[in-house]
Amino acid sequence: MELHITPPEGILRELEEIDAYLETPHSEELGEVTEYGQQAAVYIARTGRLLADARHHLNSRMREAVFQTLERQARTAGATAKATNKIVDSLCADEQYLCDMAERVNRAAVHRLDWCRTLISKAKEEMRLAGMQPT
Repeated sequence: MELHITPPEGILRELEEIDAYLETPHSEELGEVTEYGQQAAVYIARTGRLLADARHHLNSRMREAVFQTLERQARTAGATAKATNKIVDSLCADEQYLCDMAERVNRAAVHRLDWCRTLISKAKEEMRLAGMQPT
């Protein structure tokens, strides 16, 4: 099975671009909201994939870090399991950051899509109340 994993630099670059888009304020004009919602839905899918790729990098790095740390511990024979876990966590800080950021951007996209749905529902209700739409 051939995996197409986005490299860490690519993950960070894409997440920053998506995050900048999601942080941009938009009007409540229905056409713009609909377009924004469509893009947010695409970003939800993409950030989910980027999160999976980031976790792949984290797991790979943790595997390497665990073996390196255990090898060092075997030579010095003094660190506890808790200390070993902390060492491994610190060695994988960049990869963990990518996972955390991907999760945050994904959640932001989900919330923004919910916002779009709310505005569309509001517009429909306003149209209904104004007699512009059949009940």
